[in-house]
Amino acid sequence: MAHTDFPAEIRALRATYASIEEVSDVAQMKADIAMLSEEAGAPDLWDNPAAAQAVTSKLSHRQSELERLQKISTRIDDLEVLVELAELEDDADSLAEAELELASITKALADLEVVTLLNGEFDARGAVVTIRSGAGGVDAADFAEMLLRMYIRWAEKRGYKAQIMDTSYAEEAGIKSATFEIDEPYAFGTLSVEAGTHRLVRISPFDNQGRRQTSFAAVEVVPLIESTDSIEIPESEIRVDVFRSSGPGGQSVNTTDSAVRMTHIPTGTVVSMQNEKSQIQNRAAALRVLQSRLLLLKKAEEDAKKKELAGDVKASWGDQMRSYVLNPFQMVKDLRTNHEVGNAQAVLDGELDDFIDAGIRWRATQRRPEK
Repeated sequence: MAHTDFPAEIRALRATYASIEEVSDVAQMKADIAMLSEEAGAPDLWDNPAAAQAVTSKLSHRQSELERLQKISTRIDDLEVLVELAELEDDADSLAEAELELASITKALADLEVVTLLNGEFDARGAVVTIRSGAGGVDAADFAEMLLRMYIRWAEKRGYKAQIMDTSYAEEAGIKSATFEIDEPYAFGTLSVEAGTHRLVRISPFDNQGRRQTSFAAVEVVPLIESTDSIEIPESEIRVDVFRSSGPGGQSVNTTDSAVRMTHIPTGTVVSMQNEKSQIQNRAAALRVLQSRLLLLKKAEEDAKKKELAGDVKASWGDQMRSYVLNPFQMVKDLRTNHEVGNAQAVLDGELDDFIDAGIRWRATQRRPEK
């Protein structure tokens, strides 16, 4: 077994930490915390609960960011002391402990590096994710439900609360579409690399001849709208239809017309909400998601114009960004990053972090500074 060159490894950790600290702008982070702490201490803060929630959430997130950086710095210092004592006393157990801590700190720094790449305009926002079944009939509807479960499991593993806002069930199995919200800092920046077309290859459980079936589902990710966003939608541009909520197979779960379908007439954008108890709540939720989608659409149009002026019109995302193969072998492969694993079931159970991290790094290489 090769002897670990701890001094060289620790120097490498410190160099990586220094670059992350520089990009993170610790001075600005501390200034933000001071300003937000002052706002949070205002006696009239909770006169506006929504604004108060925004302030306290931002403060908590910035404090967590700074604490995370400071903890890693302390861990590197402690590792250096541990190695010095272990080598001085020729303590094999302590050296083995140092090996484990070295690997743990290396992984923590890699995670922090990924966070520094979340610097897009809306990356710090929460996310609204919509999954829709595509080509492939009942298998596609079943695949859409598998993806919904995958993302909910991923959120649970991270300690995030995923609120399902709307579900449209398919007739035989699975779902036609589902929308859920994760109101956590950087949820949009993190999950936006999941947007695109996902493909599933497997032996269809719905085919009595046991044939292999390819099916597709689309994932859309938009940032949560904030009160400061200037997306005003005139009432004349919105059509609102109300209907009764329903569960799997069309079974009624609500005896009143509380579900809401909201259509933005100029763009044809449609949002449905049925998971809240009242029509008023569903209408408010639908309007918030509609505003989020129009905000992202506006940003996409602006980016398209900039690319056209720059002479760069190539698409950033292909029609198919990831394949999940369950037969004749097991594999999940991202076609943009080439990251792949052989344990497809683990991915479908929410083990997505490696794919997401690879996607964020890949996206950073695709972004070009504006001229």
